Amino acid sequence: MGTTTGRPRDPRIEQAALAAVRALLAEGGYAAVTVAAVAARAGTTKPALYRRWPALPHLVHEAAFPGELAAELHLGDDLATDLAGVVRGTRDALCDPVAAAALPGLLAEVQTWPDLHAAMIQRFAGVFRRLDERLRAAVEAGEAHRDARADDLLRLIIGAVISGVLLTPGQLDDAWVERLTATLVRSLRP
Repeated sequence: MGTTTGRPRDPRIEQAALAAVRALLAEGGYAAVTVAAVAARAGTTKPALYRRWPALPHLVHEAAFPGELAAELHLGDDLATDLAGVVRGTRDALCDPVAAAALPGLLAEVQTWPDLHAAMIQRFAGVFRRLDERLRAAVEAGEAHRDARADDLLRLIIGAVISGVLLTPGQLDDAWVERLTATLVRSLRP
C-alpha cells in the first residue's frame, strides 16, 4: 500500500472554482474567465487550480457542462416525439446562459486540446447510445430508412443548435424545435 504526500485536496476548492467560472461566464462571457480571476473569486491560488485542471478550458468545460446530457432523455414514444425531445434537450443544454457563454471559447480551444474535444463529445455519449437504440427500433418498425445513422442524426442536431447559438441566439424557440424536428423526420422516412 502506497503512501501519499502532501495534504488531501479540499473539495471546496473545486466547488468554489466551478461556481466562480459560472459567475464569470454569466457576467462577462468567455473572455472574462482567466485563471487569475477564477482563483481570486474562488479564494484560492492559480497553482491550486492547475493541480485540478490541466488548463483553463478544461475548468470552463466542467463548469459549463457538469454532467451527461442524456439524464432527462425519454425515448420510446413515436419517432417524431423522440426526436423533438433530443432537439429540445440539446437546445436547452447548449442555450443555457452559462453554456452559451462558454461554447464559442471552448470550440476555439478544441484544436489546441484534443482531450477537451473528447470530453465535450463524452457529454453526449448517452444520447448517442440511446438514440442509436431508438433509431434501430425505428428501422425495424419501418419508420426510418435502413441507411439512417444515429451519429449522423445527432451531429446534425448538435450542429444546428451550435450554429443557432452562435448566429441567431434567442431564436431557437419551440417553433424552431418543431421545424427542425419535422425536417429530420422527413429525412429519415424510408
